[in-house]
Amino acid sequence: MSYLLTTLTKKKEIDSIIRDTIDKVLVLRFGRASDTVCLQLDDLLSKSVREVSGFATVALVDIDSQDVQVYVNYFDITLTPSTVFFFNAHHMKMDSGTADHTKWVGAFHTKQDFIDVVEAIFRGAMKGKLIVHCPLPQDRIPKYQLLYKGL
Repeated sequence: MSYLLTTLTKKKEIDSIIRDTIDKVLVLRFGRASDTVCLQLDDLLSKSVREVSGFATVALVDIDSQDVQVYVNYFDITLTPSTVFFFNAHHMKMDSGTADHTKWVGAFHTKQDFIDVVEAIFRGAMKGKLIVHCPLPQDRIPKYQLLYKGL
């Protein structure tokens, strides 16, 4: 289903979509088309596009593309999928009780979870906020850092 979503492979394309997405949340999913969790998330994103189209634009970023490494490094994309949000060219952060407020790491449990998160970011952005509180219950927020305990 990811073929329904725009895939960005160049820094110039990412710069452009960040700059040109006005009065909508820009959702950038960083990951690989070959990754199972990315494919699950892409399927969920493509099924959600219509519902969020009034207030969000969704695009995929191929992290294996050499030309996007500046963004991969900037957002410290070490785990995939990682989803980054923007509003009017401003990076939007979300406090979801994890150490990292800059991105959503992992997939969303349901389409409604994704829609709720994007809606919360949109509402916060419309009020001038650059960080919003995650609307999801703690048990539906991926706890990726626990995977690395004891390494």
